[in-house]
Parts: sequence; C-alpha cells; structure tokens
Amino acid sequence: MSNFDSTKKRLADLLHEIVAGKIQLPDFQRGWVWGDEDIRSLLVSIARAFPVGAVMMLQAGGDARFKVRPIEGLDVSKLKPESTEQLILDGQQRLTSLTQVLMLQQPVNTRTNTGKPLKRYYYIDIELALAGQENYENAFIGVDETRIVKENFGRDIKLDLSSPEKEYEKFYFPCNQILNSDDWEEGLLAYDDTKFGRYTQFRRQILNEFRNYSVPIIELSKENKKEAVCLVFEKVNTGGISLSVFELITATYAADNVNLRDEWYGNVKENIEGISQRLGKQRLLRQVQPTDFWQGLTLLHTWEKRQADLLAGKTGKQVTGVSAKREAVLALPLAAYQQWKTKLTDGFWKAAKFLRKESFFSTNDLPYRTQLVPLAAVLTLLGDDWLQPTIYDKLSRWFWCGVLGELYGGAVETRMALDIQELMEWIKGNPQEPATIRDANFQPNRLETLRSRNSAAYKGISTLVQREGARDFFWQSTIRDLDETDWEDNRLDIHHIFPKKWCESNGIPPSRYNSILNKTPISYKANRMIGGQAPSAYLRQLQTHKAVQLDDAGMDAILLTHCIDSMKLRQDDFEGFVVARKRSLLTKIEAVMGKAIVLSDEIVPEDEADED
Repeated sequence: MSNFDSTKKRLADLLHEIVAGKIQLPDFQRGWVWGDEDIRSLLVSIARAFPVGAVMMLQAGGDARFKVRPIEGLDVSKLKPESTEQLILDGQQRLTSLTQVLMLQQPVNTRTNTGKPLKRYYYIDIELALAGQENYENAFIGVDETRIVKENFGRDIKLDLSSPEKEYEKFYFPCNQILNSDDWEEGLLAYDDTKFGRYTQFRRQILNEFRNYSVPIIELSKENKKEAVCLVFEKVNTGGISLSVFELITATYAADNVNLRDEWYGNVKENIEGISQRLGKQRLLRQVQPTDFWQGLTLLHTWEKRQADLLAGKTGKQVTGVSAKREAVLALPLAAYQQWKTKLTDGFWKAAKFLRKESFFSTNDLPYRTQLVPLAAVLTLLGDDWLQPTIYDKLSRWFWCGVLGELYGGAVETRMALDIQELMEWIKGNPQEPATIRDANFQPNRLETLRSRNSAAYKGISTLVQREGARDFFWQSTIRDLDETDWEDNRLDIHHIFPKKWCESNGIPPSRYNSILNKTPISYKANRMIGGQAPSAYLRQLQTHKAVQLDDAGMDAILLTHCIDSMKLRQDDFEGFVVARKRSLLTKIEAVMGKAIVLSDEIVPEDEADED
C-alpha cells in the first residue's frame, strides 16, 4: 500500500479550505518569509498559466501528531485544531502568499529585498495587462496600506486607489477580488458602464486563469511515521531554511501540551528554569546546543532499550540499535525525554567537572563539542562511580584518544553510538578497548602542521601542556592556577616561543614558526615582555625582573614544564629547539593516549595558519 497519493485541486478550492481551517501548518514550519517581488512574480506566473510547483500535504490524525497553526493572516481564535484535515509540508510560502493576496481584505505583510517590513495591497493595471502577457510584470503592482502612490519625494500623487471609485476611474483591479469579483463588477457598471466591455475581456483573459488554475498535490498518508514525515519535510524544503531537530521535536511534543521551548530556554514569567540555563551555570557548558542534548537523550534511551532486549534473550535485528542519528532523535518518545532529561543534565555537569580536571577551563579550549555528548551520556550511566581512579583513567584515555586522534570532527553519530556501548563494556571489565582508542593514532609530523587554533589537536596539545603542570614564565605559578583567576594580566593565550618578528628576521618561514611546536600557553604579562626579542634576550629580561628574580636553574625548571629544551632556547637555536620539543611532546602524547605512536604513510593534514 502506497504511503502517498498525487492529485490536482483547483486553487480557489484550496484557498477556501485554508481559510476554513481544514488545511493548516505543523508548528515546526517557520514564519512566512516571502518578499514583495516574490509575490508579484507568483501572481504573474499564475496569470500566464505557468506551473508554480506541487504542494505536499500530510493527512491529519495519524502517528505523526503535531501542534498546528493556521497560515499567517488568518484569525487564530476562529480556527480550531480539531478541524484540521491536512497539514502543509511543502508550499507554505506560495499558499500563504496566495491566501493573503486573494482571500483577505487586510494588507499583506511582506518585505523588501533588503528585509524591510512592508504592508501591501496588490492590483492589476487592466489596460496594461490587456496589452499582452509581456506586460504582466509591470501590470501587477503593490501599493502601501494608504493605496496612494506618491512621487517627487512624497509631494505629488502619482496613483490614488484609496476608494473603489478611484479604482474604477484608474481602471486598476484589486487582487483580493480575483476569485469573486461580483461586488467590484457591480460598482464598475454603476460608475462607468463604458469600461465594462474592456473589463469582461480582462476577466476572460486574466481572472479566469486564476479561477481555473489547478495545483498539483502530493498527499502523504497519515500512516507515515513521525520521523519519516520530518525527514520528507527536510528533503522537500531544500530551498528554505533548514530546520533543527529541536524545532521538529518541539512541534511533536507540543501535541501533548509540552512546551519544549520553555523547558529548554526557560520562562521568567512562569518561573521556569530552562535546561540551557542550568547548563549555562557551568562555563564549559554554555555552548551546548539543543541538538547535543537530544542526541545524548537518544543515546541513553536506545542504550537502555538494547540492554533490555539482550536481557530478554533477543538476537539479531530484534535487538535495538544504539543511535544518535537524526531519525532516531526525531523518534524519541516524550516519555524517554521526561525519564532522562534531569539525569542527563547532571551528566553534563559531571562532564564539565571532568574537563576541569583535565585542565580545560574555557569553551574556546574545547577541542570538540560533539565529544561532550557521549561523555555526558556515559557519566549519566556511571553516576558517582566515574571518580573511581580505574574508571577515571579509562575515561581520560578515551577522551584524549578522541582529541589527539582527531576522531570527533564531521559526522560522528556512528562513533557516538559505538563509544557509549564499548566504553560501558570496557569499564565493566570487557578487555576490548573502545574503537576510539583502537582507531586513534597521532602522526609525529602532525606537530609540524598544526597551526590553527580551531584544530582539535592544536587545542588538545596546548591543554595537555597545562595538564602536565606547566608554569608561567612570569608568574611562576602553574598555568592551571593562573587560568582560574580573572586578572587581566593573568589572562592566558597561546603565544610564540621564538617570536614571530625574530623568526622573520632570521629567515624562518611562517609554516614553521606558526606550528604548535613553537607555541605554548603563557600569560599576557609574560608575552608583553617577550615582545619580538631573541629568546636569549627575553629570558634575561624576565629572570631579572623585580617580580620574577629567577636564576638560570629556576627558569630552566619552568621551561621544562613546557617541554622546552632550555639550552637550545638560550642559544637561539630554532632547529635544535624544534627537534627537542617534538620529541618531548610526543612522549606526553603517548602517555596520555596510553599507546605507542605508530608511524604510517598516511598523509598529514596541513592547517591554515591563524592571523596573529
């Protein structure tokens, strides 16, 4: 049995059903956005009997339950959701335009090409239209709500259509009379019967095109599943603004009187603290998006169902697959959301605590937002057990393998689903390491090509230096401590070790001096003192500063915490410094990933250097 049907319907019948509330919009449809030129172009296309595209509808009353709303411009109080027979999936903008222009008496709310709001009544210049189809573009006009067109900077009236009598005089036909022109015709006949012959020619040639126009309709059966309907909607709306999972789920949950926007964003008037507001109390969670949270919910829901299936002895395709893919997220039951939302919120808070323990203190430092999703889901399942040393060490290895293996960029839904399963099994005692640990490998030469602050591995290595107890060149405290203060002088950033100016003066190319090998996190104060000097010079200046007062051994100890060979640095030996630092950083990387670095013939990606 087919899940859709195709037919045609007269435009006039379609618009009457919209006005009657039989055809409405699912609430996930965004507001109407067509502009004045688009509307006039649409009217011209119908007048010329050109196709304007099919409309896609969904039968109401099936599994895909959505909160509904009428097309913009209709009186919401007079239309009841229960009267809905069909929902518009594709064609909203065309049908809204035609409803407002042809069926309503008030001006149409539209906009200019630059987005400036406009109110418009639409008219047809009868004589110009009768002169031939090539004139239609100019014959269809829009005027503001006064129905008066002015020129000469508003001083002179060019066209006055402010009353029916003036419409008859100027011989301009109002588009909101196209489908039923009886009253206008009677008025014209009474005002000037000499024009009626020309008018009947206009009615036959142009108005009848609108009255006889048919629109192709594809109707999806109400038997279609909710997630299938949402995916079809996304496919057919490629020309519009892509809808997020959150917007689609909001519409489905609204059918059960759940206001997901309030639950996520909060509502001050109703004294509701939103999930995002609670997450935002943790600095590291301020960029968590609704999609991230719902992927986490879906991972937990499908993981729980899988465990129940396995416990029940199910096998093969009978066992629920763990998923964070769009289809699975759209299928998430309301009951599952209500079951897991508070627990997952706490799981994200635990994830923030984990990140701080690993020396991440700012959202700018986070390598991947996507990796937070499986991390938070696993921490939700573990509860307070995540702090047990053996479990924590496993979580840490998995996390750093994802970062330094650069495995959480791009489409990662499959990896998320695999990781939550394999991480939990590994933590419970299964000897097999998760795929993210097995797949991770850091190429030594990648250190030479990491130049972008947006690169996950770049951020990871910078944080790894802090994690291992790096101390600031000026303040001498660990960078971890400095980063937890709010002083401007203590503000950390990643800076050149061999200054850019010195490198350029000594013929070292940007591709080399901008790599992570020549960068380290230091305070604003220390970097100001470094300036563009040779390392040997700025080290002397730093060591003798009254607030520092360090001998060579003291400064060498600080440099060592940054994986810097102090002798090479004091000798201004860039090449020797790079070789030594590469060796030292690779040792740290191997340790945090818990696996030896394996050389391969894999091509190492090249980062674009950031502008300083």
